Amino acid sequence: MLYFKKLLNPTSNEWCVFIHGAGGSSNIWHKQVKSYAENFNILLLDLRGHGKSKNLKTSKNYSFEMIAQDVIEVVEYNKIESAHFIGVSLGSIIIYQIYSLNPTIVKSMIFSGAITRLNIKSRVLLKLGRVLNPILPYMTLYALLARIIMPKKNHKPSRILFINEAKKLMDNEFKRWFKLTARLTTYLNLVQHESNNRPTIYIMGSEDHLFLKPVKAIINSNPQIKLKVVPNCGHVVNIEQAELFNSVSIQFIRNLA
Repeated sequence: MLYFKKLLNPTSNEWCVFIHGAGGSSNIWHKQVKSYAENFNILLLDLRGHGKSKNLKTSKNYSFEMIAQDVIEVVEYNKIESAHFIGVSLGSIIIYQIYSLNPTIVKSMIFSGAITRLNIKSRVLLKLGRVLNPILPYMTLYALLARIIMPKKNHKPSRILFINEAKKLMDNEFKRWFKLTARLTTYLNLVQHESNNRPTIYIMGSEDHLFLKPVKAIINSNPQIKLKVVPNCGHVVNIEQAELFNSVSIQFIRNLA
């Protein structure tokens, strides 16, 4: 089973489950823990091959479905009937997959720097990464991708945190995740065609030059989904603008009560 940590709030029945992205760990939510724990019960976990779950054996059938099933197992183990799922970057895809496999446990979805569709620039970036993957050490490649995704000076704290967390990642695990990107476009197209009747909010940085525009396209086609664009902020809103992210997302959950 995945490594997990839960914090209980004696006055709340609401659960929040935090899903990090590729190369990260539950540590990337350190700016959310205090604020969320004051309001809700929270469940933090490290995905397979990441953080304190890095020694879990991985089958050959590596997929987003398998990763999502790992999370569902932890949620069910803790007897959580339904929860608000908060995801960052590729963690957003895992949440959509959890919803696809077991919609009853997903009460709402909150996304920071969500990846919903790949534009030409992001497809070229991932293709370049797959070409360089067998040649470059994985940390060199990860640092390069992090700098391209989070290029500005004010993105530096997010970039450094992600790179430091990725150093704890096993080389084989990075390669498995990167292989999944070859199927990302097909998978995201399937996700977009699935009916989503859960309350959803995207909290995106105005400087997220790869992923903001595709999210705006989703909002235009589905006005029930909410979008908050944070000025002067890059891909990882929950780190760069933690206070605002916490305020918006916690209020979003409260409004559902």
